[in-house]
Amino acid sequence: MARMPSTERRGAVVAALMLVMALAALDATIVSTAVPQIVGTLGGFSVFSWLFSGYLLAATVTLPVYGKLSDTFGRKPVLIAGCVLFLLGSALCALAWNMGALIAFRVVQGLGGGALQGTVQTLAADLYPLKERPKIQAKLSTVWATSAVAGPAVGGLITAYTDWRWIFLINLPVGAVALWLIVRHLHEPARTTTTTGPRTEVWKRVDWPGALAVFAAGGVLLTALVQGGVAWAWLSAPSLALFAAGLLCVAAVVVIERRAADPVIPGWVWRRRPIAAVNLALGSLGLVMVAPTVFLPTYAQSVLQLAPMAAGFVLSVMTLSWPVSAALSQHVYRRIGFRNTAMLGIGAAACVLFTFPLLPYPGSAWQPALLMLLLGAALGLFQLPLIVGVQSTVGWAERGTTTASVLFCRQIGQTVGAALFGAVANGVLSARLGGAGSLDSVAKALDDPDSVADADRLRRAVDAAVDAVYVGAACAAVVCLLVLLFVAPRRFPVIQETPAEPSAPDATGTPDATGTPDATGTPDVTGTPDEARAPDTQLPPQKPWLTHSSPDETHTD
Repeated sequence: MARMPSTERRGAVVAALMLVMALAALDATIVSTAVPQIVGTLGGFSVFSWLFSGYLLAATVTLPVYGKLSDTFGRKPVLIAGCVLFLLGSALCALAWNMGALIAFRVVQGLGGGALQGTVQTLAADLYPLKERPKIQAKLSTVWATSAVAGPAVGGLITAYTDWRWIFLINLPVGAVALWLIVRHLHEPARTTTTTGPRTEVWKRVDWPGALAVFAAGGVLLTALVQGGVAWAWLSAPSLALFAAGLLCVAAVVVIERRAADPVIPGWVWRRRPIAAVNLALGSLGLVMVAPTVFLPTYAQSVLQLAPMAAGFVLSVMTLSWPVSAALSQHVYRRIGFRNTAMLGIGAAACVLFTFPLLPYPGSAWQPALLMLLLGAALGLFQLPLIVGVQSTVGWAERGTTTASVLFCRQIGQTVGAALFGAVANGVLSARLGGAGSLDSVAKALDDPDSVADADRLRRAVDAAVDAVYVGAACAAVVCLLVLLFVAPRRFPVIQETPAEPSAPDATGTPDATGTPDATGTPDVTGTPDEARAPDTQLPPQKPWLTHSSPDETHTD
C-alpha cells in the first residue's frame, strides 16, 4: 500500500489554493471602489465599464480551454501559467497610461483568472476524497465570503491613503507566495490518461482550432449581452450584427468539435445526465444570483436610503450564511443524496426570492438582510452538493473539463441574467414613470433628493422594478428545480477511486481502468457501496495524492 500524503504538504497546497482564490475573488470588489480615482487620473468615463466586462469576458471564455488543458497536461502547469498571467496583467495594470491600456491589461488579467477559477476547484476535488471534500469547499467558500465583505473596505483604504495603482500591485506579493507554495509542494502523480506519449506530441494533438472557435464564440456573444441595452439598443445594427456573428461562431464550434479527435468541449458533457443536469442547474444559479448581487445594493440605497457601506452589509450577510450551510450540507446529502439535497436548497431559495416583493414599502434594513441570510443558507445547500456530486462521477482525466463546464455555464447564466433582468427592470421603470428611463439614471437622481420633484414616486418605481427582478429570479429557481427533478438522475453514479497504485495490465498492456463508461456513456461504479449511506454518496478511500507517483484511472468516452 502506498504512503498516505503528509498533512503538512497537503496543508501547504490548500493554503496556496486559498491565496489563489482570494486573488480572483477580491478582484472585482476591490477594483470597483477605485473607479472614481482611476477615471479622474486616466479619463475614459464613457468606457470604464469595460474594466469589469473585459475581465469577465476573458475569464469566462477561457474556462473550457483551461479545463481541457488541465486534463491533458495536469493541473500544476495550468495553475502556474494562470498565476503568472494574472500577476503579469496586475503589474501591467499598475503601469497603465490611459484607459485603453488599462482595459487591455485587465483582459490579460482575465486570461489568467479563467485558469485560476477552474483549476482551483478541480484541484480541490483531486486533493480530497468524497468524504472530505466539503472541508476544502467550505474553506474556498469562506474565502469568497471574506473577499466580498473585505474587498470594498480594502479598496477604500488603498484609494483613500495611497494611489489606485496599489490595488493591482498588492496582488504581486500574494501571488508570489501562492506560486512558491504550488511549485514547492504540489507534486501530481504520474497518470495514465487518454493523451499519453511525449509532451510535444500531446501538445500537437490539443484541439487548438476548437479552442480558438470557443474563445471567439464566447467573446462575441458575451460582448453582445454585456453591451446590449447599454452602449447601444438591443435591436440596433451593432447588437444584431454581434448576435449574428456569435451564432456563426457557435456553428463553427459545433462543426470543429465534432471532427476533432480530442475536442475542447467534448460531447459527453451534455450526453451524460449528471453533468448535463448540473450544467443547466448552475446556469440557472447564475440567473438567480443577479438579483441580490446587482440589484439589491441599488434597492438598499434608493428605497431604504442607506449609505453605501450599510447597503453593502445588507448584501454581505448572504456571504456569511453560504459557507456555513455549504459545510453542513454533507450531513444532508449523505442521507438523502446529492440531487435531493440540491432540490431542497433551490426550493428554499425560490421561497425566499418570492417573499422579497412582499416586503413593506419602504421597510427596514433588517428585513432584506434577513432574507439574504436565508438565501445564502439555501444556496449553500444547493451548490456544493452539485459540484461535489458531478466531480465524483468522473475520473481524473475528465475532472478538469467537467468542472470548467459547470463553472462556464454559471458565468454564462450570470451574464444572460444581467442583460435579461436589466431589461425587465428598465421596462418596469418606464411603465411606472410614463416614459423612457433606466434604473441607473433614477438611482443617480435619488442621490440628490433636492434635485428631484417627486422622490417618493421614483423610489416606488425602483421598488417595483427590483421586485420584478426578484420574481424573475424566483422563476429561474423554479426552472432549476424542474431541471433537477426531470433531468438529473436520482442517484449520481459515483466512481470508487482506489489508492494510486499501478494496476494490473490487461491483454493489450494498458493499465486496467476504473470508472470507464459503459456503452451508454455512463460511468461504471466500481466497488461496493457503503450500505449505511445513499448509493450516490459512496465514499472512496483516501488517495496518496502529492507523495506517490503512479497511474490513476483512465476514463474515456
